[in-house]
Amino acid sequence: MAGSAFQTNPIDLDALLDDCESGVLQLPDFQRSWVWDEDRIKSLLASISRAFPIGALMSLSTGGPVDFKPRPVEGSPSRAKEATPQSLLLDGQQRMTSLYQATIRGKVVETVTPKKKKVKRWFYIDIRKTLDPSVDREEAIVGVPEDRVIRTDFGRETHLDLSSPELEYAALMYPVSQVFDWDKWQDGFDQHWRGDQNEKVRDEFRAFKRQVLENFKYYRVPVITLDRSTSKEAVCVVFEKVNTGGKALDAFELVTAMYAASGHELRKDWYGDDGTKGRHRRFKETLRPADSDAGIIAAVSNTDFLQAISLFHTRDRRRAAEAAGKQGKELPAVSGNRQALLNLPLDAYKRYEAQVENGFVRAAKFLHMLHIYRIFDLPYQSQIVPLAAILSEIGDAWEHEANRAKLVSWYWNGVFGELYGSAVETRIARDFMEVPVWLAGGPEPSTVRETIFRADRLKTMRMRLSAAYKGINALLMKEGAKDFRSGQRFDHTVFFGENVDIHHIFPQDWCKKHGIKPGVYDSIINKTPLSYRTNRIIGGVAPSEYLAKLERGDGATPPIDAARLDIYLTSHLTDSLLVRADNFGAFMEDRQNRLLALIEQATGKPIYRGDAKEEGEDVDGDEDTVEAELTIAST
Repeated sequence: MAGSAFQTNPIDLDALLDDCESGVLQLPDFQRSWVWDEDRIKSLLASISRAFPIGALMSLSTGGPVDFKPRPVEGSPSRAKEATPQSLLLDGQQRMTSLYQATIRGKVVETVTPKKKKVKRWFYIDIRKTLDPSVDREEAIVGVPEDRVIRTDFGRETHLDLSSPELEYAALMYPVSQVFDWDKWQDGFDQHWRGDQNEKVRDEFRAFKRQVLENFKYYRVPVITLDRSTSKEAVCVVFEKVNTGGKALDAFELVTAMYAASGHELRKDWYGDDGTKGRHRRFKETLRPADSDAGIIAAVSNTDFLQAISLFHTRDRRRAAEAAGKQGKELPAVSGNRQALLNLPLDAYKRYEAQVENGFVRAAKFLHMLHIYRIFDLPYQSQIVPLAAILSEIGDAWEHEANRAKLVSWYWNGVFGELYGSAVETRIARDFMEVPVWLAGGPEPSTVRETIFRADRLKTMRMRLSAAYKGINALLMKEGAKDFRSGQRFDHTVFFGENVDIHHIFPQDWCKKHGIKPGVYDSIINKTPLSYRTNRIIGGVAPSEYLAKLERGDGATPPIDAARLDIYLTSHLTDSLLVRADNFGAFMEDRQNRLLALIEQATGKPIYRGDAKEEGEDVDGDEDTVEAELTIAST
């Protein structure tokens, strides 16, 4: 491609969004649909509100030899479809669609929650939180339901009502849909807060306008524009190579550069050198099974490790401020966010590195104790950070039975409350501060207090990526589930030696033949841990048939006494009579109740069995997440 075939220009964000609205800027029709979830939208808005870079866009001028069919940005008005686009967005679709829908479109945004529920959201900026330097900016971006009312207690009580401009003014919540045009809203705000006694509140808005809204208005995005003369080959090469996901700023690289100025080689600590194993290698080998490449904490990243150390350092700073008599907003926050990592001094790193590494090793032992052996089966990678930090803090006290029971309860509350899915930095810091206090006799941590598990959630847990789905699997193994064929419990040796995974109890093929929908038979209620060999014997026939086959045995498998096989079935929290009778409906109802009791036991919290539905609809899995390899195959 000739050097003159592209140019890079910064373009005003609001001009780009206007081009999306009018159809001047469109997408090539082969681009995937818009899929960003609520937390990623909040993160994007938070970055722009601070004038942080969100990455360059790449566009192709139309009218040349590359003739892609255009498609307007999702949500743009019908007139955009009739417009002739001047350029097509090759890289940046997700960012621009998210910003277009949240800001100038003027309609509620259809998105998904971290639990993969379809929801509708209006986005707001909490004015006071943006002016508080101790508050992470993403916490200041709030998503509210379509009626603009946030409710608690399953919809029975109003927590925040923004259903009129007056209520927005009173709550100091600014609508993101008006970030480029604030005059009318400000007029109403000033009228609402008129009078000398409210001058301070009006001043707060003016500071917010200078520090936040003007960042939106004057925000410029670098756009790499490929000239219309660019060849098809060049466009294809460029399109294949652009990073459509966007890479977060790597704090580890920045901290490495800062420590190098003091003569410390942070990279060597993590990766080692020719003669030593680095921390990354030590984590990879911690509790590594003989037939596996890596142990349970192998995926702990260098920033995870720094994050755990940062929790200790920021807590030390907070305690020092408390000792100096400071209170409230004067106290520095305990945090492991990116900014805290960039402010982590070398002496704090050296002070805590060995202690924190010990905490991660203890975390591996803790997870094995819960029958979580593979990274693939780990409910939340992010929850290892507070787990390791807490275990670093309490030391040998984690071996005390009462402490261990509380830690287990906290862990499962995080899993079944589905609280560690995204935007977890605040929760990590909170758990680090609250759980050790709880172990010492203090109040319950918020993760335990806030967890609510709904009885109907089990029916919607179908995908292998769900944390709670993985949690059920681990709990069944810990409770003593025995393989249908061998009768062995799934301890560490059997788990790896027998290639154990989650499989259907009523096989997929049988369910299809009986008109049962995938949304029903793929639920975790109809799945359980089994060995690969057992799964092959089961095949796709009715439970009554495969159980009879197991009882008869064959050349490779000895016969199994029926009474003993019933014991194996019962160990998976199934009613053996219902399974043997091929009574799918009664089996599903009975096993749901048994699994709910198991979750209650693990979390120490009652299950919510009311009829108030969880907000949003389930998002069906796409081809990338379908569990084809995990379903029972016909033999």
